[in-house]
Amino acid sequence: MAELVFFSGTMDCGKSTLALQMDHNHAARGRTGIVFSRDDRAGVDRISSRLGLESAAREVGDDTDFWDEVAADRARGRAVDYLVCDEAQFYSPEQVEQLARLVDETGTDVFAFGITADFRTRLFPGAARLIELADRVEVLQVQSLCWCGARATHNARTVDGRMVVEGAQVVVGDTGAAGSAASVGYEVLCRRHHMRRMTEATARASTSDGAVLI
Repeated sequence: MAELVFFSGTMDCGKSTLALQMDHNHAARGRTGIVFSRDDRAGVDRISSRLGLESAAREVGDDTDFWDEVAADRARGRAVDYLVCDEAQFYSPEQVEQLARLVDETGTDVFAFGITADFRTRLFPGAARLIELADRVEVLQVQSLCWCGARATHNARTVDGRMVVEGAQVVVGDTGAAGSAASVGYEVLCRRHHMRRMTEATARASTSDGAVLI
């Protein structure tokens, strides 16, 4: 039976790498699919991994209707056996419902990949709807690490190297070197250091000032 599966984890846990691998594995067995992404770091119509893997993808916009996308391909004589949907946290709840309908009514497998919570520790609407509707939610086993070495469980946004907890829910950035000059960046933290708003950069500054880190 077809399934709607949500693969989730923090940033840096290999979601996009697994999405590309999933597409490769199914295509290698003769199945035909469509790869979707939204707001990928590599640009429009791309899906990319921090390991350097990259491939073409269809860009998801606010007006994308997955049911129409699949119907259009099938009307042109192209089979659609599965969908790989990266950055699914950015999809609207209505788009997630379209994915569930494709699974239930057309037998199309849907493999969605994304993070669950934003930099404020609030669920993304798309991720919340996926958790509610998915046949399975798979937490990726590759663990991201906080700067302190503990398992990272939260995503933090930084502006000029300092953590912020206010602002638009979606701002495209990357997880480059901590404390880089980039105006907007992201860093994964354990809950303790997210609650304390202590990124690697602020931890280093505290150490240089003679403060004791806990």
